[in-house]
Amino acid sequence: MLSVGSVTDAIVGFHAQQAVEKALKAVLASRGIKFRFIHDLDYLGELCEENDIELPLEFEGATRLTPFAAIGRYGSQEPARLDCEQALRWAASAVDWARGMIEPTND
Repeated sequence: MLSVGSVTDAIVGFHAQQAVEKALKAVLASRGIKFRFIHDLDYLGELCEENDIELPLEFEGATRLTPFAAIGRYGSQEPARLDCEQALRWAASAVDWARGMIEPTND
């Protein structure tokens, strides 16, 4: 993602939250684990751990993205300031992790 002055924390936060959420759900679904259709990253992370799916250390703190899922959809108030660079690292880590968990290796 480019560093653009007009891109708000809310926009970065929303897309980063979506990347983490979809990555967690993809791994859960690939294992046949049912989950509620909500945007709560705490819930999804706990569900992974309950099913022996180890989350990488890079995800630590990513649950702070959860409030950004509701801004555009439900008109919620914008959460506190976001470290956009960290949010983007969480998103990239989540996608890489999910790929590694789901895609077969070429061994």
